[in-house]
Amino acid sequence: MGTLDRVELDAMIDEATVDAYGEDEERIGLFTMLEEYLDVPFTAVVLGVEVTVRGVDLTPDGTIVARCSRGRARQAIGILELPLPSPAPEGAEWIEAYRHWAG
Repeated sequence: MGTLDRVELDAMIDEATVDAYGEDEERIGLFTMLEEYLDVPFTAVVLGVEVTVRGVDLTPDGTIVARCSRGRARQAIGILELPLPSPAPEGAEWIEAYRHWAG
């Protein structure tokens, strides 16, 4: 992660939000790209515990979250707070673009 420069991130954001009117629609555009391009499942470490990221969701209050599981436990973790593994999964550049947008 962190391999894309500001110009590349801005271009990705422009692509995701081209038809968006306002911040809520921009967030939905970025969520759509995450949903389409992020290669799930993948493993991440959250608070020292290995979890499986199964997908992304948009909560009713407009937060993009990663759907995580470990055994039978399930938890949504804000995508802005999700620690990414190294190497990052395919499509993780969209998380980077969202983080840049949320700035």
